[in-house]
Amino acid sequence: MCYGTEMTSRAILEWTNRTGLEWHYIAPGKPQQNGFVESFNGKLRDECSNEEVFATLAEARVVIERWRHDYNHIRPHSAHGGLTPEAVRLHHAAGRLRNLEGSADRPLPPASEISYQIPGLSQ
Repeated sequence: MCYGTEMTSRAILEWTNRTGLEWHYIAPGKPQQNGFVESFNGKLRDECSNEEVFATLAEARVVIERWRHDYNHIRPHSAHGGLTPEAVRLHHAAGRLRNLEGSADRPLPPASEISYQIPGLSQ
């Protein structure tokens, strides 16, 4: 039987096999091989998840979404010369032939329109 990360890993590997994408593991003890994600995860952990006690999954989603919005739309980043990631994305995208709303086949709904249903027993 598979539980937790084992099941997730199996699902991801099956997906990469179906899509033909190559899967590359980070070498054990080498988080610098994926420095951008490690940096982001550290910020999320230090600034959000370590500061909150979540009573429910719905509350966690709301708090994390609020942090994500602040991180991407409000907070200036030194790596971007004091601009927000969203401002940098729009600035660079304006000079290219691409969808300014993202690279999805169809525009994704704004976060305020996304609703989560808590799984439960059917009635």
